[in-house]
Amino acid sequence: MQDPTAILFTAFTLLIIALSLALQNQRRKAQKIRQRFGDLERGEQRMFAFLHDLGLAIENEPEPSVISRIIVEGVDKVVSARGGAIYFVNADGNFLNPAYISDECPPLIGIPMEIRNRAKRDPRALESHLRLSRLSIDEGILGHCLSVGEPIHVPDIKNHPAFRDAFIGYTDDVSALVSPLRHANKDMGVLVVARRHTDGNFTNNDFAVFRSIAEQSSFAIGNARIHREAHEKRAIEGELNNAREVQRVLLPQEDPLIHGFKISGTNVPARIISGDYYDYIDLGDQKFGVAIADVSGKGVPAGLLMAMCRSSLRSFASSDASPSSVMAAVNRQLFPDIREDMFISMSYGILNTANDTLTLSRAGHEPALLFRRETGKVELLRSPGLALGIDSGSVFERVTRDQEVALKTGDCVLFYTDGVKEAIDKEEEEFGMERMCESFRMAAPLGAEAILSRMQEELAQFTGDGPQMDDITLVAIEKR
Repeated sequence: MQDPTAILFTAFTLLIIALSLALQNQRRKAQKIRQRFGDLERGEQRMFAFLHDLGLAIENEPEPSVISRIIVEGVDKVVSARGGAIYFVNADGNFLNPAYISDECPPLIGIPMEIRNRAKRDPRALESHLRLSRLSIDEGILGHCLSVGEPIHVPDIKNHPAFRDAFIGYTDDVSALVSPLRHANKDMGVLVVARRHTDGNFTNNDFAVFRSIAEQSSFAIGNARIHREAHEKRAIEGELNNAREVQRVLLPQEDPLIHGFKISGTNVPARIISGDYYDYIDLGDQKFGVAIADVSGKGVPAGLLMAMCRSSLRSFASSDASPSSVMAAVNRQLFPDIREDMFISMSYGILNTANDTLTLSRAGHEPALLFRRETGKVELLRSPGLALGIDSGSVFERVTRDQEVALKTGDCVLFYTDGVKEAIDKEEEEFGMERMCESFRMAAPLGAEAILSRMQEELAQFTGDGPQMDDITLVAIEKR
């Protein structure tokens, strides 16, 4: 029979050992927990540092390549990846172009056999291929991620269904976290980070953190684009406003003083840059040139062509007494530089104050209106002519002819561009030639300035709050 004291001592010893082992186990668990919390805390610190750096970068409105580098290098540190990349969808939405690939990033796309063979002789061939290759929007794991529309974890890239093509294979042992970058319901690109299998697997926590970073990165990139586009728009608007000021200087700054006549003109552009033009040219010897023109199209191209037309007309105006001959010279000079889809309609008249006549030539422009005070009626001056820039010269010069009109006291002539009669109301009805002639007939007895005022008032009443669809230019000549 065993000694009870010995049994008790043995039991007590075993209890002490068990308690000691339990305590050691608890200490190990506590140490692991502290280590885990430490890892989480350090991960949070890396995350906050990344978001802080990203916020500072956005404030400086960086280039897409800079913000891409900040995001890739930041997420690499947060999830301890080997490397990463950002690919952006191109403007057409058909391809993914690399914006930034970190230096040690494993290949993330399939490599053609030709490139692999070349890389055996020159490693730079592979690097060049990776940094210059664009991918189809549905190609590889990047395209697959875009089609899925949410972040994915690819444990082994080489076994992914996207790499079943025998000519574009993938052989590296690499895992990846991939996420689409979306903003305002639009695909902007793909963010991806990778590890080689020797680096260890991505954990669920890594994936959750990566998902969060991808969301923040999408927001950051989207907002950076909005700010950059707004900045570019402001810059363009500034340049256009400067161009408008230059163009405004090219138009008459005031109405001319001509013995026996009163002339008034106005130009109201539909956009910042006008394709309409009018001008007054003192020709000497009691003669005065009056021009109006309308360049096809709108915006900057029309404005530039208008400036060319003005310069050319002024250079030839004093060389010939015939308006048709002057416009023929202008046409020959401009024709080689006018695009096939553009032309200029123009009317040019020479007012002779010695004999009170207006010699008019019309190059495909709207017919001028003539109010006769004696009859109170309006006539259309339809001299024949072809628009500038359509023919190199021979047809233009054969078709275009002068028309001479004698003017008496109280007679008025109105030049205009088609933006007047083609103005539309909310019902999309045109102002039309009939309304324009009646408005001109009613205002003409009051003089040139009254013609412009009444015409603009009636146009405003007719169109209401609707947008101005075309440039509006008016030039009125009154014989006193």
